Amino acid sequence: MSNNGNTVLGILAGTAVGAILGILFAPDKGSVTRQRIADEAEAQKERLASSAVDLKDRVVNSVGAQKQTLDEQVESIVSNASYKAEDVITTLEAKLKDLKEKNKKFQKNSVNV
Repeated sequence: MSNNGNTVLGILAGTAVGAILGILFAPDKGSVTRQRIADEAEAQKERLASSAVDLKDRVVNSVGAQKQTLDEQVESIVSNASYKAEDVITTLEAKLKDLKEKNKKFQKNSVNV
């Protein structure tokens, strides 16, 4: 994202410098040249503001997409953990059932002895 911003700023700066140099070397009166420089500076200011808004929108969209991806990953992890917890509970319930049966057998054997 930083490279895109630097590229845009570089292009805008190059355009501004080129336009100002072109105006300064044009064979016009000083007042006309100053007005052209002022007009060009205003146009560059508007382009820069527009580029800044575009860059901000791209950053916002990128962050939003990354947040959505992160939310999806968290949801997937929670879902997987839930299934694993269910498997553990099922296994523990089966072990508990086996232990209860063994305990009943042990109690019957203890009473008979």
